[in-house]
Amino acid sequence: MTDADPIKTPLTLDDGVDFAIIEHLFFAYRDFTADPDAILDEYGFGRAHHRVLHFVNRLPGLTVAELLEVLRITKQSLARVLKQLIDDGYIVQVPGPRDRRQRELYPTQKGRDLALALALPQSRRIRAALEEAEPGDSAAVERFLRAMVNPELRAQMDKLPNGRSK
Repeated sequence: MTDADPIKTPLTLDDGVDFAIIEHLFFAYRDFTADPDAILDEYGFGRAHHRVLHFVNRLPGLTVAELLEVLRITKQSLARVLKQLIDDGYIVQVPGPRDRRQRELYPTQKGRDLALALALPQSRRIRAALEEAEPGDSAAVERFLRAMVNPELRAQMDKLPNGRSK
């Protein structure tokens, strides 16, 4: 057999990987993002816009540097998305009170309304999924998802208001 020969058998648990959980995450993510994607498309926005809107609404006053750290993207990637959200009136940028070079980000009412419109179908999907689960599974799901985040980055989740995961 050469590297170019087709392999006609699927990968399985015998290969040392739990493919079922991986596939559940793939499908869950696909469907979790589908409703917001449809809404974003109406505005000419994408998932990057959604992430920026989400965190600016969850942490008003977040600096650009802090947002870059949370999203783990480059300044160049953020610049285009942030400019569009600012130009279209979803986010405002103000100089920091201590350091005028720092830029703090705040949602406008328009940005708050869009963030809620994007989060509501996701919240409904989560609520419906948890209703199908056993009582008490919600905490287990939160612990599981938290454990999926790199340990050194979990502190970022703790900064979110009303966070239940600790």
